[in-house]
Amino acid sequence: MNRRLLTILTIAFLVAGACSLLVYRMVGTRVTSAQKQTTVRVVAASSDTKLGTVLTSSDLTTIEIAGTLPKGAILKPTDAIGRGVVTDLYQGEPILESRLAMFGSGGGLAATIRKGMRACAVKVDEVVGVAGFVTPGMRVDVLVTGDPPGPPDPLVGPQVRTLLQNIEVLSAGTDIQKDAEGKPQQVKVVNLLVTPEQAEVLSLASNQTHIQLVLRNPLDTDTGKMPGTAMSSIFGVTRVPPVKAVSLMGFPRKPATPVFTVVVFNGALRSEQKFESHEEKQ
Repeated sequence: MNRRLLTILTIAFLVAGACSLLVYRMVGTRVTSAQKQTTVRVVAASSDTKLGTVLTSSDLTTIEIAGTLPKGAILKPTDAIGRGVVTDLYQGEPILESRLAMFGSGGGLAATIRKGMRACAVKVDEVVGVAGFVTPGMRVDVLVTGDPPGPPDPLVGPQVRTLLQNIEVLSAGTDIQKDAEGKPQQVKVVNLLVTPEQAEVLSLASNQTHIQLVLRNPLDTDTGKMPGTAMSSIFGVTRVPPVKAVSLMGFPRKPATPVFTVVVFNGALRSEQKFESHEEKQ
């Protein structure tokens, strides 16, 4: 064999071996670093858990998470036991602080009420409005229908006004869950999440007027001043302006002359005399 060719082949084998060794070490280093990446064990739900449930040890499990932990992840089961669930949890999902109520607040509807807010119950009927189609988390507007305060005006009639806008629904009826098929419950009471001021207005309106809920798109958060609608505007009734008194033949009516009455007492007798005022003539 040619000595020169042998030398070239030898050098080629050496270069190939060196490259293979370099690639092997690089890949091996990455695999080793990935294997050595630390994991943290966090608390997770052992099964699907419904809103309002008070967690027990049987509802919890632990899983390992590598890399950055989710904000508010719970590391100890004791930090979750006895706390109410404010949103539905799913099997294997890490439990976060924001998904649980504070210690001592219990479960059920009370645990879902955020700080500074109130749950106000509104009675609705099954047919009118959207009762039976409202589920927790939806957004509604509150409409009231009734007669405005003051003397009744037959030409105006009842009026409807938008009382509150973009209000969150906490629950429907006594059950804060959907049915087994995920459909809304047929109920007559809906709990709304409102501020204390809104709760006062809603409580007063529920006793004096008829309340109706109107569904809105959860992504539509715009609110504005609504003018309201009266019964007269629906039927096109307009108020007729008062007719001014005019004299016959279109001539202006002469103003009446002021008359003064003088009462004269003569013993037991009483008499009256009337006199016209002549100030205008003077």
